[in-house]
Amino acid sequence: MILVLDVGNTNIKTALFEGKEMKTYWRISTRKSVTSDEYGLTLTGLFAREGYNMKDVEGIIMSSVVPPVNFTLEHMCRNYFDKVPMIVAPGIKTGINLKYDNPRELGSDRIANAVAAYDEYGGPCIFIDFGTATTFGAIDEHGNFLGGCISPGLKLTSEALVSGTAKLPRFELVKPDRVIGKTTVSNLQAGFIYGYIGQVDYLVQKMKEELKAPDAIVVATGGMALLVADDTKVIDKLDGILTLKGLRLIYERNC
Repeated sequence: MILVLDVGNTNIKTALFEGKEMKTYWRISTRKSVTSDEYGLTLTGLFAREGYNMKDVEGIIMSSVVPPVNFTLEHMCRNYFDKVPMIVAPGIKTGINLKYDNPRELGSDRIANAVAAYDEYGGPCIFIDFGTATTFGAIDEHGNFLGGCISPGLKLTSEALVSGTAKLPRFELVKPDRVIGKTTVSNLQAGFIYGYIGQVDYLVQKMKEELKAPDAIVVATGGMALLVADDTKVIDKLDGILTLKGLRLIYERNC
């Protein structure tokens, strides 16, 4: 089995794959103060709960956008799995061409998303990852990753507004029935969620124009994707484990 780790700003998404089949999937909070033993004991408990043996892990691959936790997780992999993890970094084989001015600037999660999106859905394709930040990526018909755009995520934006104002209350990110709200909370919810949906629709429309591909498939992933997917006019597919699939593919292409 292969263990994949996608280290994000909020959560570490991790899964076990046997071939193409994902056997199980977990989310762990990303915390810079946690030690390698604490991460290791967390995974030990999760493996035991699902009835898996950590000795059955043949290899580990990790992508990370949080450099301060990388050493801790690498140390954990050595101590608890007796494996040195493969790290998604410049120079690794991906199977796609990164048409980025400086590929070293490109987040490893976006690389994994591009790999999985092209393998699963072909090109041209647009993928959107709704996380702490919302990242958009474009792939042409030849499998070239052309770039994309990045915007603040819904949670991050809502927290910034509340912390930066004196009277606006904290609110739950729930989609209201109407855009014209009658309370401050419903006003905030409508503005944030429906405004975000409009932003997604516009950005994807512009990306399709630049790709000259009006029928490009649009796939969404990430924790906040479900909140906006039903009301957008552009999202064709929801794939909650797109990044993890990409990591598995990258591991196979480098072994």
